[in-house]
Amino acid sequence: APPASGPGPRSARNDVLSPPLRPQQYSRLNSSSQTNSLKDLLQSKIDDLERQVLSRVNSLEEGKGGPKNDTEERIKIESALTSLHQRISELEKGQKDSRPGDKFQLTFPLRTNYMYAKVKKSLPEMYAFTVCMWLKSSAAPGVGTPFSYAVPGQANELVLIEWGNNPMEILINDKVAKLPFVINDGKWHHICVTWTTRDGVWEAYQDGTQGGSGENLAPYHPIKPQGVLVLGQEQDTLGGGFDATQAFVGELAHFNIWDRKLTPGEVYNLATCSAKALSGNVITWAESHIEIFGGATKWTFEACRQIN
Repeated sequence: APPASGPGPRSARNDVLSPPLRPQQYSRLNSSSQTNSLKDLLQSKIDDLERQVLSRVNSLEEGKGGPKNDTEERIKIESALTSLHQRISELEKGQKDSRPGDKFQLTFPLRTNYMYAKVKKSLPEMYAFTVCMWLKSSAAPGVGTPFSYAVPGQANELVLIEWGNNPMEILINDKVAKLPFVINDGKWHHICVTWTTRDGVWEAYQDGTQGGSGENLAPYHPIKPQGVLVLGQEQDTLGGGFDATQAFVGELAHFNIWDRKLTPGEVYNLATCSAKALSGNVITWAESHIEIFGGATKWTFEACRQIN
């Protein structure tokens, strides 16, 4: 009899030989929810097959089953696993090829010191800025570092970080302001921070509403140009020196930067996905502008359609 911990050879063989999911079945999928549910289905199939592999290992350890059958079984299961992994890759590629350049999100599933994205373009010298993005995270304590901008001689030129039990903070030239964001509830939130070098005045917006403001944050210090802009990690050196405890865990989308202070109305338009919503004039969210490293992934994202 097969071990109680899982299905025996017969059910394993039946699963492996069941009709595969044909490409036509997902070529017509045009919504991210359908695509993600297919990805979940494929992943579930992989999990089932991997459980069957474990079951076969257990039965082998108990001295059951013929060597020839076991080898055939293993080859079939490994072939099916390879095929399913390949289909997931094809699904991701097909999704990328068919979606508009800005309708994507980055996912950082683990707190590591190697998973990150890099913006290919640097920042110019800026005497004011607005940075906005969509974030989703349930990480605790602290969601980590959604982005960091380092320049030669100053790793903390411009950083957004929520580390340990501290509130979220914005750092400019290593000077700190505490922000009133509460975002680690596993839901999508739109956040913006505006700043001007004159008197170091800043404002913080969550979901289109201003929640805090202050002054004397690095007053009269222009943001320096020619640095490295990283998403998902805090830089201790130019482009590196990552610390897993400060890594962002969650999902990030529509990261845009302007070289001016947006008005409350402009921020509200972004948070509500108004037709009047602007794209960043310094950094625009586009798939061609972002390189990903270490296992971070890109998936389709349409703000305000799939939030929460």
